[in-house]
Amino acid sequence: MNTLIIIAFIIGYLFITIENKIHVNKAAIAILTGAICWTIYVLQTSTNPEIVVSQLVEHVGSISQIIFFLIGAMTIVELIDSYHGFDVITKLLTTNKTRVLLWIICFITFFLSAVLDNLTTTIVMITLIRKLLKDKNDQLLFAGMVVISANAGGAWTPIGDVTTTMLWIGGQISTVNIMLKLFLPSLISMVVPLALVSFKVKGEFEKPIKIDSESTVSNFEKNVVFILGMSALVFAPVFKTITHLPPFLGILTGLAVLWVVTELLHKNKEEEDKISVSHALKKIDTPSILFFLGILVAVAALESTGLLTNLATAMSDAVGNIKIISISLGLLSAIIDNVPLVAASMGMYDMQTYPMDHYFWELIAYCAGTGGSILIIGSAAGVAAMGLAKIDFFWYIKNISLWALIGYFAGAAFYLLML
Repeated sequence: MNTLIIIAFIIGYLFITIENKIHVNKAAIAILTGAICWTIYVLQTSTNPEIVVSQLVEHVGSISQIIFFLIGAMTIVELIDSYHGFDVITKLLTTNKTRVLLWIICFITFFLSAVLDNLTTTIVMITLIRKLLKDKNDQLLFAGMVVISANAGGAWTPIGDVTTTMLWIGGQISTVNIMLKLFLPSLISMVVPLALVSFKVKGEFEKPIKIDSESTVSNFEKNVVFILGMSALVFAPVFKTITHLPPFLGILTGLAVLWVVTELLHKNKEEEDKISVSHALKKIDTPSILFFLGILVAVAALESTGLLTNLATAMSDAVGNIKIISISLGLLSAIIDNVPLVAASMGMYDMQTYPMDHYFWELIAYCAGTGGSILIIGSAAGVAAMGLAKIDFFWYIKNISLWALIGYFAGAAFYLLML
C-alpha cells in the first residue's frame, strides 16, 4: 500500500514540475494526485474504512483553515489593488534602478513577513511586483527572491511561519528568545542569496504609467481601503495571539469589515461603478487555491499512512546527531511540506530531554522555515508564488534554488557557530 501511494505521489509531483510541457494546469494534477493517494489508502484499508474517512476529514479541517486564510488574504490584496491602494507604496519607491529595487523589496518582505506571515506577505509583494515591473524575467527573479525573503522573515518570529507557530504553541520555544536567536541567521539566509542574485540584475526599470483619469475611485476611498486592508492583514496574527482562535477567522473578520465599509462607500453609486469584495472575489486566482488544496491533501495522505513519521524516525536512527537531523529535515522540507515534518519531530523528541528554548528546537524552527525556499513547492509562500507569478518549477531550480541553498547553509552555519 505505502509503495503505491509513494509511486502515485512521485508521479503526480513529476507531472506538476513539467506543467508547461504537458499543458495541463498543475491544480488539476495536484487534486488528482491527492484523490488517488487517498483512494489507494482507503482501498487497502477495506476492513475499517471509517478510520481513513475520519483521518481525511480531520486533515481537510486543518487544510481548510489555510485555504480560507488564503482566500481572505488574496481577496483583501485584490481589493486594495482595485482601489489603487498600492500606489501609496509605489510612490515611496523613488528609485528606478532595478538592483536597488530588488534590495528594497526583499527587505520589506523580510520584515513584513515577520509581522504578518510568509504566505500573506508573498501575496502582497508579488501583487506589488506585477504592478512595478513590466519585464517578465524581472518579475520571475523578484518573485523568487520574495519567496526566500518571506520564508527567512517568517522563521524568526512565532507568527511568521506556521511551523514556528506550532513550536511556539507547543511550548518548545518562547517569543523573545526565538527572535533574538534566529534574527541574524534568518537575515543571513536572505542577504547571501540576495547579494548573489544581484549580479544578475542590471539597468533601470520603466515605472508604470498611471492612467487614473477614468478612475471612479477618490483619494479618500483609496486611502481608506488601503489602511483598512493592511490593518486587516496585520489583525490576523494579533487576533490569533489574543483569542487563540485560528488565523483564518481573523482574516475573514477583517475581510467582513472591509466588505461592509466598501459597500457603504458605494451606496449612492451606480452598480457598474461599485468596487466591493464581490468584485475582488471574481478576480482572485482560484486555480492557485485549488493547487494548494491538492498538494496539501496529497501530503496529508503520506502523513496519515505514517510514511513521514517513519522517514523522520529512520533519519533519527541512522544519523543520531540532532544538528545534522535538523539540517536534513530542512532540506527535506524543500520536497515535502514542513508542517508534518515538524509535527513528527515534536512527537519524536520529548521536552524533558530537549526543554523549552533548547537549541534543537531553535534549529528546527530555522531549518523548517528557510529550507522550503530551496524548491518552489517547498513552502506555502513558494506554492502561492508559483501560482500568482506563474513560476515554472525548473526555472526556479535553474535560477533560484542554488542561491537559496547557499543562503540556507550560511544561516545554519552562523547559528551553529554562535552556540
